Amino acid sequence: MLVELHCHTTASDGAYAPAELVALAKQHGISLLAITDHDTIEGCAEAIEAGQQHRITVISGIEISALSAHGEVHILGYGIHPQDSATRERIASLRHVRVERAKRMLTRLEALGIHLDFERVRAIAGDGVIGRPHIARAMVEAGFVPSIQAAFDLYLAEGKPAFAPHVGLTPVQAVELIHAAGGVAVLAHPGLYQSKAEALMEELLAVRLDGIEAHYPLHTPEQIAHFSAFAHERGLLITGGSDYHGPLAEGAALGSVQLPPAELQAFQQRLRVSTNQP
Repeated sequence: MLVELHCHTTASDGAYAPAELVALAKQHGISLLAITDHDTIEGCAEAIEAGQQHRITVISGIEISALSAHGEVHILGYGIHPQDSATRERIASLRHVRVERAKRMLTRLEALGIHLDFERVRAIAGDGVIGRPHIARAMVEAGFVPSIQAAFDLYLAEGKPAFAPHVGLTPVQAVELIHAAGGVAVLAHPGLYQSKAEALMEELLAVRLDGIEAHYPLHTPEQIAHFSAFAHERGLLITGGSDYHGPLAEGAALGSVQLPPAELQAFQQRLRVSTNQP
C-alpha cells in the first residue's frame, strides 16, 4: 500500500490542482493521499471528489505555519472537518495572515532595490493562498534572479534579508486549532528545526501533540531513528511524507516516502478515532 501524507496543490503553493494531484497519485499507485496545503483546506473537497472517482482514499489536511521562540514551525493536521463556524472562520483567517506576510516581504525586497507589484504576485498565486514560492516566481519573471531556488537562497529563506516570519498562530495554538477541527496534529519535519526540535516537541506534548513526521526526505537516517524513538517513548504517532510541491520544485517525488506498516496502521487507527469513522 503506497501512501502520501504530505503534499501541496494550487490551493497553496503546489504545481497541480487538487484533482490533478489525485490523478497523478493514481498513476503512482498511491491509495492513501493526504492534502496538506499551507494554511488552507480549500483544495480538500475537490481532491476528495476526485479520490472517489479514482478509488483513492483522500484525507482532508492542512499544514499550519506558526511562529514560536524557536522560529517558524509547521504543524500538519489530518482529518480536518471543522463543524463550528468559529473554527471555520479561524482557519479561513490564515489566508489573511499569508497576504500580510507577503506584503512585508515585498516591502523588504523594495528596500533592497527589487520592486515587485503585489497584484502580480496575487495573480501568480491565483485562487491559492499566497506563499514565498509565488514571490519567487515573480522575481524570476521580472529578471531579478535566475531561478526560484536562487530567490530563496539569496532573499526569501529564513535568515535571508527579505524573509518575514509569520505573526499568526503559535505552534500551541495551531495544535489546538487542529484538534478543534476534529483533526490529528503532527509536528512537520522536526529535523529542519535543528537543536530547537527537542524543546519544541516537549512544549507541544503539553497540548496533546499526536505525532511527529519522522520520515522526511531531508532527514538523515540518524534523525529518523532519533525522532522515531522519541515518538515511541512518548506514545506519539510516527508519520512521514514527501512534501511534494510539483515536478519543478526541488525535493522528493510524490509517494517516495513510505511508512513501516505498523506505523501506518497506528496512524490510520488514530485518524478513524478522531473522525469517528468505523
